[in-house]
Amino acid sequence: MSVSIKRIGLNAHLLNLAGNYRSAGISWYIHHLVQHLEPSPDLEYTVFLSDPRAHFSNCALARSRLPTHQPIARIFWEQLIQPLELHRARIDLLHALAFAGPAVISIPWLATIYDLSFMRYPDSFNSLNRIYLTWATRQAVQRASHLITISQSAKRDLIDLFGAAPERVSVIYCGTDAAFAPATDRAALDAWRAARGVPDKLILYVGTLEPRKNVARLIRAFARAKRAARLPHQLALIGARGWKYAEVDEAIAQENIAREIIFAGYIPQAELPRWYQAADLFVYPSLYEGFGMPPLDAMASGIPVVTSNAASLPEVVGDAALQVSPTDDAALTDALVRALTDDALRAQMIARGLAQAARFSWARAARATTELYRARLAKPETGVAYAAR
Repeated sequence: MSVSIKRIGLNAHLLNLAGNYRSAGISWYIHHLVQHLEPSPDLEYTVFLSDPRAHFSNCALARSRLPTHQPIARIFWEQLIQPLELHRARIDLLHALAFAGPAVISIPWLATIYDLSFMRYPDSFNSLNRIYLTWATRQAVQRASHLITISQSAKRDLIDLFGAAPERVSVIYCGTDAAFAPATDRAALDAWRAARGVPDKLILYVGTLEPRKNVARLIRAFARAKRAARLPHQLALIGARGWKYAEVDEAIAQENIAREIIFAGYIPQAELPRWYQAADLFVYPSLYEGFGMPPLDAMASGIPVVTSNAASLPEVVGDAALQVSPTDDAALTDALVRALTDDALRAQMIARGLAQAARFSWARAARATTELYRARLAKPETGVAYAAR
């Protein structure tokens, strides 16, 4: 008996493997999801992209010559070129991997909506990007066969801000890369520290330096924790400078703590595991996240985590981290001191963190996504509720 093969198209034009700041976030999600799609006798995958560095053995690749790393070129491809490419490749179902599907499309499609930061924090986005994301999300809510979010928090936002029907939104959590694991070779880690000039006592933050990430408050709490408990640690800030980063510099100047702050800038993904392994504590007091990969990577690396209790972050860390209100300076200061000075608490946080991180898997996320493909192909106009973890 012959198997009817269905062709899945994946819009991966935000995939960027250049090793710069564009390689994080959504690009990381796309890379891992596509990489973990399992070959199947009934499904074939075609990935539409432009990055010449991308290679996937489980998918056909359809590369565009357009410079779709530029927003205008990507919008042009998504809205005008993509429908022609889908028809040419005889695609049966499209997965829009970053919000936007084409306005004109004759096949069922799904969209992944990562977060609604462009609605919650509109000043973080330029006007064109914010307008397009708002339009694309509204189109997806109204016209896509199904929607995927990466946390229950993001799903609630999609329901509250765009009126999405709950049964048409599935939560499929992200995973963590196997490279994020506890250090097993201390001599190699010490040699890396020496080569990079990384101090022995380190607190780590990973993320863009912008108001939503709450870095200025972290710096003030760090300064107060050092004074209160005479901590020998330095604070490393990994990430590009975003909008309004001047408030970070102001906090450093006000606390007179510049010598204790390391601005590491953007760190390529391949080097990040070493930074996590080298840290005594990871801190992430963000005001809003659609998921929050850095705390998950930190737990998988075997270091304690202090984070905020906002948005999706409680879903990610469970009972493994110290959670504080992102607007409570005293609570954040106290959490830093406790996580660095209470040995019994640290051991408990590390053990719970490793167990919590193990609950998140890219292979599981890919399987759940594949199940949605089959469900939408069978009933393209009806939604199903599905949560995967």
